[in-house]
Amino acid sequence: MTEDMTGAPREQGSQWYDHEAGPLVRPYAMTGGRTQPGPTGVRFDLIALVTLDPGGPGADEALLGPEHRTLIGLCRTETQSVAELAAGADLPVGVIRVLLGDLLELGCVTVSRPVPPAQLPDERILREVIEGLRAL
Repeated sequence: MTEDMTGAPREQGSQWYDHEAGPLVRPYAMTGGRTQPGPTGVRFDLIALVTLDPGGPGADEALLGPEHRTLIGLCRTETQSVAELAAGADLPVGVIRVLLGDLLELGCVTVSRPVPPAQLPDERILREVIEGLRAL
């Protein structure tokens, strides 16, 4: 064991770990230098909903990287948005998008987009329906 600059003991080979900041792995190392999600060019909005695909062929989790496994673990409990996954995995959104592209191509996850506000029913119609139900 050696000592770091603060005098705290440091194990051999631990230069990739900062006790206050955590593991020091550059985002490009997690994505293999890629900045776009997969060859299909899928774009993941922050509010896109990601669900684990139980019927998909999936992939052997032992062959996936630790970040991929983290995302699968987060999706296992409930559907989450891309923004929630980034927060839960404590990774930049750009990295999450690339990793989700990998998982989508492997058939591990499905992605759906929320209904755009322009396609939602008019508030006036909803109020009329509520009034009609109250009249019953």
